Amino acid sequence: MASALQKRRGKLRVYLGAAPGVGKTYAMLSEAHRRQERGTDIVVGFVEHHDRPRTEVMLHGLEQIPRREVTYRGATLTEMDTAAVLERRPAVAVVDEMAHTNVPGSAHEKRWQDIDQLLEAGIDVVSTVNIQHLESLGDVVESITGVRQQETVPDEVVRRADQIELVDMSPQALRRRMAHGNIYSSDKVDAALSNYFRPGNLTALRELALLWTADRVDEYLQQYRSEHRIRSTWQARERIVVGLTGGPEGRTLIRRAARMGAKGSGSEILAVYIARADGLTSASPKELAVQRTLVEDLGGTYHHVIGDDVPEALLDFARGVNATQIVLGSSRRKAWQYMFGPGVGALVARDSGPDLDVHIVTHEEVAKGRGLPVARAARLGRSRVAAGWLTALGLPCLLTFLMLTFDPNVGFTNDVLLFLVLTVAAGLVGGLLPALASAAVCSALLNYYFTAPTHQWTISDFRNIVSLVVFFAVALAVASVVDLAARRTHQAARLRAESEILSVLAGSVLRGEDSLDELLERVRETFGMDSVALLERADERSPWTCVGSVGAEEGAKPLVRPDDGDVDMPVGDRMMLVLSGRVLPAEDRRVLAAFAAQAVGVLDRQRLVGEAEQARELAEGNRIRTALLAAVSHDLRTPLAAIKASVSSLRSDDVEWSEEDESELLRSIEEGADKLDNLVGNLLDMSRLQTGTVAPLIRDISLEEVVPKALSGVSEGSVRLAIAEALPLVAVDPGLLERTVANLVENAVKYSPPGKKALIKASALADRVEVRVMDRGPGVPDSDKDRIFEPFQRYGDAPGGSGVGLGLAVARGFAEAMGGTLEAEDTPGGGMTMVLTLRAAHGRAPARSVRAGAAQQHNEREREEIPHAPGARGR
Repeated sequence: MASALQKRRGKLRVYLGAAPGVGKTYAMLSEAHRRQERGTDIVVGFVEHHDRPRTEVMLHGLEQIPRREVTYRGATLTEMDTAAVLERRPAVAVVDEMAHTNVPGSAHEKRWQDIDQLLEAGIDVVSTVNIQHLESLGDVVESITGVRQQETVPDEVVRRADQIELVDMSPQALRRRMAHGNIYSSDKVDAALSNYFRPGNLTALRELALLWTADRVDEYLQQYRSEHRIRSTWQARERIVVGLTGGPEGRTLIRRAARMGAKGSGSEILAVYIARADGLTSASPKELAVQRTLVEDLGGTYHHVIGDDVPEALLDFARGVNATQIVLGSSRRKAWQYMFGPGVGALVARDSGPDLDVHIVTHEEVAKGRGLPVARAARLGRSRVAAGWLTALGLPCLLTFLMLTFDPNVGFTNDVLLFLVLTVAAGLVGGLLPALASAAVCSALLNYYFTAPTHQWTISDFRNIVSLVVFFAVALAVASVVDLAARRTHQAARLRAESEILSVLAGSVLRGEDSLDELLERVRETFGMDSVALLERADERSPWTCVGSVGAEEGAKPLVRPDDGDVDMPVGDRMMLVLSGRVLPAEDRRVLAAFAAQAVGVLDRQRLVGEAEQARELAEGNRIRTALLAAVSHDLRTPLAAIKASVSSLRSDDVEWSEEDESELLRSIEEGADKLDNLVGNLLDMSRLQTGTVAPLIRDISLEEVVPKALSGVSEGSVRLAIAEALPLVAVDPGLLERTVANLVENAVKYSPPGKKALIKASALADRVEVRVMDRGPGVPDSDKDRIFEPFQRYGDAPGGSGVGLGLAVARGFAEAMGGTLEAEDTPGGGMTMVLTLRAAHGRAPARSVRAGAAQQHNEREREEIPHAPGARGR
């Protein structure tokens, strides 16, 4: 029995609320009591009564599964104990608020996932959800109420429910319930009534709930009709299908259908265009696009259906959507054209049946003719068509002249075969119309010159009549086959070209090409247009604005409105791709639609990239401002406090300071001032780097003239120099180089352990000079080596508690401004090495001064070589 229960999936019943407080939880608990009275094993997994007395009373008498306590950020919260419900294994579980987000650390992120687990275990579930929590309606609800719902449930989860019951209440009744304190406490009532629970908000939410539920009921109806193979129309809702031909009368039909639908609430307008399966049509693509925009503006939908039999395809579509009415226009045929058939309207009206009403609407184009179809022979090329007409009219006359001149008596049957060859040749070369003309000319020549009695239009032998009829029929059949083969070849070539174009387009998408101008230029080249533009508008009443165009700068007419172009392709409600140069055939619009969608995608990507860059800049600026505030509030105030204390002590009249004490206080003031100067200098340098105002003055200089000056900011004896002799000059800005080395040395001394001196080494490498500043500190992991060069980054706790984390960032910025680089490496044996690479100046090494030489000899005596080790320790 247990195994059988596990195989059965539980059933889900959902109470859908139009707004908070309509009573969905109360209705759910009422259902629980009804099932319990019928003997059903039912438990309460989770119900939130929100301190509403009437709802809380409904919990009495129902078995409740104890909740699971979860500690999160110091607070103890309760959630449904799904495991306990599964262990209890009731027949039905009552679980409130299926859109609820569980506390982090729970088995599932959302409560609807807990519900799904119960259903998988074969437990029926009764739950609740409000319409504003459906994921697809989030944007709509936010635009109505101004509140973005953070807790949502996918629509498909609710749609899969076996039963959905709408809990509805009029806005006035809900506001009265709110005013009586039945929903929120009295201190929250006024704010709720004036904000979320305004009458307009509640009315809109109620309409959303009703429409969503109606769509769900319609899905049930469609499913039932499909399962029971019901093809007759059930007039549960007015659905009006408008049959479009691509002609100018389509706009009249759409407006007429919209007026018919407005007479009853909930009506739907579906405009459908039936295209023949061979892709050949005389419909105007531009007119169809206009009609599609019109029907969508009126709240309807547009559909494109393929079918060889237009009346049958139209009726199949209408019955498939459970339509109740079909709107067609009066035929544009002339009177003589009815000899070829009764017309689409008459056939649809005849076969529609009693459950589908057909409306024939008159219009200004009645009986004006449908116009000539697209010349199919034009697909073969003008030169080939001309050759076909020459073959059809010239060669039969030439063959007749030769046969009459030389009088070859080959027999009437062979005469027919010779002329048939010419007709077939005309069909092969020129298509259907030249072949028909050739058949008519050849039949006339055979009749007049080669059928007894000759030189007369009469035929005495019945067999000759049969031969001529067979001849004409064969010629017609061959010409039709040739024409069909030519059209199929043309279609295959076109589809191959379309596939190649779409393949290239797909490749550009996969490669991430995001240049809108390049894509529009590709559209212009592909379709041979003069200019292409992508237009956008904020809403239906706003003017169009051009967001990208190509071709107009070459003299073509600028495209600022859809009416300025020869072709327009709408993309959504606010975008339009417009082309000028020629009118495109219908089959080209399939590829054009793909290009239009890609253009909009490229534009969206460009905007998202721009917004992301702006957001990054804003975040960076905000981070720097925050760090600067922290620096001013702490790191700058520390030396200021020391200076203030020392000055106050010196100015005090109560204490007599000795010379030694005064010297110590003055030294503290000097050290604090030096720290302030260093901090402010780094802040100013970082500001200059970020604003791009650093303009280095590059000149050739020796390292020995700069590096010793950079050591003035550190204590004497904390650094050792190991600069190689006869180094080439470096092309740098001396001031920037001094600041760079000073910051590197200060950082190395800061992290060097007591008793270990920092080491500065310099050496030449090809056309570069490397300055290495080494420390024997804890080092930095490889993953953090780039991060330490970011502004306001301090790795670990800096000894001394000073600095705002700008030293290395300023050093790298100055190094790059001078054309050099600054990287971090591990020091062999442990520690970190800053490698400053500079450009060597062209020329010989400079002559060393006596002072510099003495300093070098002193440093050489104190040099301490760092031993090499197989690996380096990370900090």
